[in-house]
Amino acid sequence: MQPEPPRRVAAPAGTQYHEQARNGRQRAWHRLGEFAVVAGLFLVAMVLLVGIGMAVGQALGFGPAPEDGGDRLLADPLADQALALTGLALGIPAVLLGVLWCGRRPPGTVVSVAGRMRWRWLGLCAAVAFAVMAVQMGVLVLWEWLAAGDEVFEGDVPGMTRLLVGLVLFAALVPFQAAAEEFIFRGWLVQFFGGFLRSPWPGVCVASVLFALAHGFGGWSGFFLLLYSALWWGWLVLRTGGLEAVIAMHTANNVLSFGLALALGQLADAGTAADAPWQALVVELVSAPVFCLVIDRMARARGIASRRPADPAGAPPEAPAAPGLPGLPGAGSGTGTGTGLPA
Repeated sequence: MQPEPPRRVAAPAGTQYHEQARNGRQRAWHRLGEFAVVAGLFLVAMVLLVGIGMAVGQALGFGPAPEDGGDRLLADPLADQALALTGLALGIPAVLLGVLWCGRRPPGTVVSVAGRMRWRWLGLCAAVAFAVMAVQMGVLVLWEWLAAGDEVFEGDVPGMTRLLVGLVLFAALVPFQAAAEEFIFRGWLVQFFGGFLRSPWPGVCVASVLFALAHGFGGWSGFFLLLYSALWWGWLVLRTGGLEAVIAMHTANNVLSFGLALALGQLADAGTAADAPWQALVVELVSAPVFCLVIDRMARARGIASRRPADPAGAPPEAPAAPGLPGLPGAGSGTGTGTGLPA
């Protein structure tokens, strides 16, 4: 009697990050089903969360946003941001379940070629990301202050209790929101296209455009900043074989952006990176490659695998680096946008 084949199969050893869906278990209808499951679960979960969140908000005394409140659902900006961050975080289970049910592969292969989150590597990337983002936002605040003077700091500054509550909320929720966006745009979409295309770059480019559009179209500078950053982040994911570095940068960007907006009393007026001014784009032209090249050099020095190892529990094999993106360095060693606005 033939043994029953495993229900979940990983891609073969030596495959790159974008090839993790190539496990020999998918057919065209599996891919279509995976796309429908991920999109459907995410939309249904978002609708349910909005309904529950509005009900809970009303019970806690947070009324609905006024008509001139823009995209806000709740009148209180902090409560509204908490609801939005929680909703976006639902992308994580949507992606993992879609990969598990229809992709028929271990869901951890969305995270990295090791099939799991490489926590020590994530911590190292976070240390670099927060340092880079602190410098980047400091440059932008100084630039704006030189141009506009003390108007930059005019706002309804919150009390200490509200500030501390807000910082705790952002520290708790932003990592999940940032990880969800990376799971979708730098992870699942790239691997979805990589399941039937040899080159990773069609998937990276499509996902990068969608990432920029998902933040709305506030202006040309914000759109190109998001697109430019996303291309670099896609390159970095291929070089490091996982999402850890871009999750760290995306988290650093949003935690510091939300925290700064809250401290200055400007949380209600804070937009997204799509609203970034041209100055932010100029700074990002330098900071995005600096971060990515530094992390890439660290990955090479520490032997971080860019291909699936033969034995996930053992040391990863030596492997050539992922291909470079035309116009970007392919040798040498997306996610912080450095706008002062959350991405």
